[in-house]
Amino acid sequence: MSDRTELSELGEFGLIDHLTKDLKLTQSTTIKGVGDDAAVIDRGDHYELITTDMLVEGVHFDMSYTPLKHLGYKAVSVNLSDICAMNGTPTQITVSIAVSSRFPVEAMDELYSGITQACERYQVDLVGGDTTSSLTGLIISVTAIGRVEKSEVAYRSGANEHDLICVSGDLGGAYIGLQILEREKEVWKENPEVQPDLEGFDYVLERILKPEPRTDVIQELRKHSIRPTSMIDISDGLGSEILHLCKHSECGARIYDEKIPIDAATATQCQDFNLEPSVCALNGGEDYELLFTISQEDFEKISKVKQVSVIGHITDKASGAAIVYPQGEEIQIKAQGWKSF
Repeated sequence: MSDRTELSELGEFGLIDHLTKDLKLTQSTTIKGVGDDAAVIDRGDHYELITTDMLVEGVHFDMSYTPLKHLGYKAVSVNLSDICAMNGTPTQITVSIAVSSRFPVEAMDELYSGITQACERYQVDLVGGDTTSSLTGLIISVTAIGRVEKSEVAYRSGANEHDLICVSGDLGGAYIGLQILEREKEVWKENPEVQPDLEGFDYVLERILKPEPRTDVIQELRKHSIRPTSMIDISDGLGSEILHLCKHSECGARIYDEKIPIDAATATQCQDFNLEPSVCALNGGEDYELLFTISQEDFEKISKVKQVSVIGHITDKASGAAIVYPQGEEIQIKAQGWKSF
């Protein structure tokens, strides 16, 4: 009997590495293939960016508390975020959908109204895709296309020792929003007569149901002439993404616990679940903020960008990636965010 390796043994990123380890690039225009937030194609006077993401019912979203309009919007947003993570500007998308017969045309209208709203909000064109049937539910696959000047592209691999580590917005909100939705779902399952109690949770619910790609941050960085040395978006939690940057840039990192930006509403609602806000930020995921490094010389410039926080610095590879607590205690960062398998 032949050996069998379970997908869960490798995990999502291990599986990607395994499946693509023997791929060879043959086109001179392919600057970056698998392994970053988007592929990079040489188009002469600029680089084209291409990324694809799939959302699967029951794995990435739960129809019992995900409005279809929000789902359509989010499917676009998470892909545009990958274009932003290369320091690029999104320009077009394609959308492919596999849908089961339990969804009527009206449901698809609702889904596409969210897709259209995101396209209008971020000025991207929907230029194609595919539609087919599904036996099990709803699957949405979006491919996003963008562009970036050759001198401006940011990879996961460019961080240097002593670079400053920055993050946009605030973290942990999406994870707490998900906890609230799951809690109310359990209450509803026990008694379908009870209406969900979502009063006062607007911010964290919007973080999980309707994330926004940080195109505004990319524009601000350009405005202040800041070119990130490395960059990634936060889809799987701050801890996991820091480890990606460290792996690709062959470096270590020190993140300061008290510097991690956390919204007041998120912090309060973390207490309701007996969770440490910084733990939610490190391990929660789906915030779709930008994590990036900059040269120390750009410290004065970055301090003028209101929506960005400096949370640490890059160290040598041997020292590993750690979070530093106010008392001086250091704990090595482990990836405990979203797992697909």
